[in-house]
Amino acid sequence: MTREEILEKVRFQGELRGLSAKTQHNYYLYIRQYQNYYGKPADELTLSDVQQYLHYLLKERKLKKGSVDFANSALRFLYRRVLETPLDGEKIPRYGKSQRLPNILSREETLGLFEAAGNLRNKCILMTAYSAGLRVSEVAKLRVSDIDSKKMQIFIRAGKGEKDRFALLSQVNLELLREYWKAYRPHDWLFYPRGYKEKHLGVRAIQQMLDKTLAKTGISRDITMHTLRHSFATHLLEDGADLFSIKELLGHNRVANTCVYLHMVSAAQMGIVSPLDKISRDE
Repeated sequence: MTREEILEKVRFQGELRGLSAKTQHNYYLYIRQYQNYYGKPADELTLSDVQQYLHYLLKERKLKKGSVDFANSALRFLYRRVLETPLDGEKIPRYGKSQRLPNILSREETLGLFEAAGNLRNKCILMTAYSAGLRVSEVAKLRVSDIDSKKMQIFIRAGKGEKDRFALLSQVNLELLREYWKAYRPHDWLFYPRGYKEKHLGVRAIQQMLDKTLAKTGISRDITMHTLRHSFATHLLEDGADLFSIKELLGHNRVANTCVYLHMVSAAQMGIVSPLDKISRDE
């Protein structure tokens, strides 16, 4: 097969197996780059070539380990699903996710971020992301009809893993959204680029807006839109919400993914007391 024929099969198998549009796109890019790196179709390359390519991504292109793992998954998909010659996974191991704890904004910093937003739309975007614990892509693709003020919930369409779910709608956020609607009159997409109501705001534009807002606050840590989601979950846990409820609100597949927030909250904040203190009081 030619390189182009293989790429067409990659596209077909991705669609056939219901991979998300983002995963299909990234698999296609990594597999195209892999073939271009060697100048040969993948069916003429070997396990050794795969190993060398992943090493090149890590050491020469200096990609993060998570990105190399994604390339690893793309190549496994290529050989298993497209070429039907599965690779030996033991010989191309994954690095796994970093165990570093995420950055969190304090409640005071969160309020300060809203105040520094600069205009009503930007404040509304940041507040909606935090108050409902949304991913930046979910905020970008919100529709006016997704805001349910009667049930006080936000409908998230095709979130990560193409899953629908309902998120919290804060009363404070709802009041700001109503103010925003009166000022901006969105038709379909809730947040849109200036002058283009038929399009939703892009993810990159939202992150750039956050970066400009952060510059006004004096917060020097590495903060992204996902930090607002982490902060939402941590603050809920501090306030006594249970892990399962937080898992459902965030749209996590497994409660193990939500357990990372346990490390962000002190035992005292969760009302946990050492048994020694109880024994001492009982004496």
